[in-house]
Amino acid sequence: MLTKELLKQVKQIEIRTRGIVNEVFSGEYHSVFKGRGMEFSEVREYNIGDDIRSIDWNVTARFGHPFIKIFEEERELTVMLLVDMSGSLVFGSVEKTKQQIAAEMSAILAFSALKNNDKVGLILFTDQIEKFVPPRKGKSHALRIIREVLSFEPQGNKTNIRQALEYFNHTIKKKAIVFLISDYIDGGYEKILRIVGKKHDLIGIVLRDIREKNLINAGLIKFRDAETNDIRFIDTSDKSVRQSIINENEKWMEYRRQLFLSSRLDSIDIETGGSYIKPLVDFFKLREKRW
Repeated sequence: MLTKELLKQVKQIEIRTRGIVNEVFSGEYHSVFKGRGMEFSEVREYNIGDDIRSIDWNVTARFGHPFIKIFEEERELTVMLLVDMSGSLVFGSVEKTKQQIAAEMSAILAFSALKNNDKVGLILFTDQIEKFVPPRKGKSHALRIIREVLSFEPQGNKTNIRQALEYFNHTIKKKAIVFLISDYIDGGYEKILRIVGKKHDLIGIVLRDIREKNLINAGLIKFRDAETNDIRFIDTSDKSVRQSIINENEKWMEYRRQLFLSSRLDSIDIETGGSYIKPLVDFFKLREKRW
């Protein structure tokens, strides 16, 4: 059953993200993510200045004057969202949690695919595969994806990126655009990341909370690890303790950065306390320069 509160959240996200897609990313998605190739569309009479390599000699011979072939980009793509649903995604020290940001990012990407008549699918994962939504088109399907990311209650708490990528690789055979949305507090997925990255267009969306790189002095605080449920008390008034926690978080970020860099894969860093529009715009601009 969908609660009124959930429906309200989905509607708010739909309104906000569809506006962003229409106003900010209307052309960028199409230009950055190319179709699978060119397909024949029609023939028309040759005009001065047309490329003679496009002449259709069979039609030209039949009618006695030159005709050229017209090709169009074969646009239909498959977009897959691999979304981390582990316990650490529930964390958020500001207005929104990582999971809420993941839902909004999923909405932007789903509506961008919808606007370009592409299919979009979803894999939710923790340390197991929680749910698979096959790629489809349509507004109702895009809204379903938002609902799933916002409200799904996973069985697991921990993170296994390797397993998620292996499952995707075995399930989706044709080349796809893959957005891996996670806080990347995990390791051991180097090999499969490179395998998927060579076959598909893989982009990492890295979710961070501002307190993971700037822990404030708040005295003695009780921390519960969202993935293991371990509880410990930490004295955040001790500068060395704060720095140790920050260093640990940065270690995971640096591990991920170097892995994506060496694998020649793109990634987008998103903070829960900031706007995700600028990082997305910067990403699209960077990709456009390569074409």
